[in-house]
Amino acid sequence: MRKLILALGGSLVIVAPFASADILGVGANVSYWDSDLSGEAGKNNDFVDVENDLDLDSDTNANLSAYFEHPVPLLPNVRLNYTRIEQSGRGELSTEFDVVNGPVDSDLDLDQFDVTLYYEVLDNWVNLDLGLTARNLDGELTVQETAVGGQISRTEVSGVVPMGYLAARFDLPFSGVSVGGEANVISFDGDSVYDYNAYGQYQLSLLQLRAGYRQMNVDYEDGDDRLDIELGGPFVSAGLTF
Repeated sequence: MRKLILALGGSLVIVAPFASADILGVGANVSYWDSDLSGEAGKNNDFVDVENDLDLDSDTNANLSAYFEHPVPLLPNVRLNYTRIEQSGRGELSTEFDVVNGPVDSDLDLDQFDVTLYYEVLDNWVNLDLGLTARNLDGELTVQETAVGGQISRTEVSGVVPMGYLAARFDLPFSGVSVGGEANVISFDGDSVYDYNAYGQYQLSLLQLRAGYRQMNVDYEDGDDRLDIELGGPFVSAGLTF
């Protein structure tokens, strides 16, 4: 992971003198993400399928983001992003997972807060941003037997994950229409986090509308607890840019 951070950091130092916004820019948006969930959770070397065993449903997830861009050379631009994922379901375990078995109710809560520092490498009808993201990852899976006085199992993972950041957008001149994509990625020592999306966008004065597809993979181990899950589905967003 250190080698990846150093490599990305070196690249940013190289492009920094040539990459800055022409004017101040501020924007924010809110997204509605309808995602399907698959994968597994691990606890003390026991594993459970979150889709087939726990029947966690494809609930909707909230996403908020904001950015600040400036014309000062060398200083990076700043982007903040918050994603809240809540999934719940009722399933039945045929074998014991941790201390639970039989009919169970389950809840998955996953919070992610990103701070991204980036530079604008290109800023015309082709836009390209490169940067580094620090993601605060906080997840908890609660599995409780439905019987009165039933056992409860909690799988918890948390940590700050450094990630590479890439964003590209292609504008169709004089139309307000564009297509683009964003990605945050890291893979190191058996852990990996991938978060990327592709979208179409329409800009009308200050109003920015997007629709696209987002995919997120989290394979993260924290002591005896592990989450290895995938979420993917369409999203729509609305925001303002100044």
